[in-house]
Amino acid sequence: MSVSAVNLQMLAAGGFFLAAVGVSRLVVNIGSGKWKAHPGFVIYLRVLLGFLLAGAIALSYYAFAGVDVISGRL
Repeated sequence: MSVSAVNLQMLAAGGFFLAAVGVSRLVVNIGSGKWKAHPGFVIYLRVLLGFLLAGAIALSYYAFAGVDVISGRL
């Protein structure tokens, strides 16, 4: 049984989105004072969140279009 590359790409996009949700929960808990962290770490987490969301959006957009960007084939 073979899974198409576009379906794997959509699965990766979903994984990126779930990772972004987890990172956003970390940022919210640190920002509300529930957990303590250095302000530089919060900036790092926000940059990581931006990259994860951008990756999830790009991968899902191309998966819906049917373009395989992981292996570079159409």
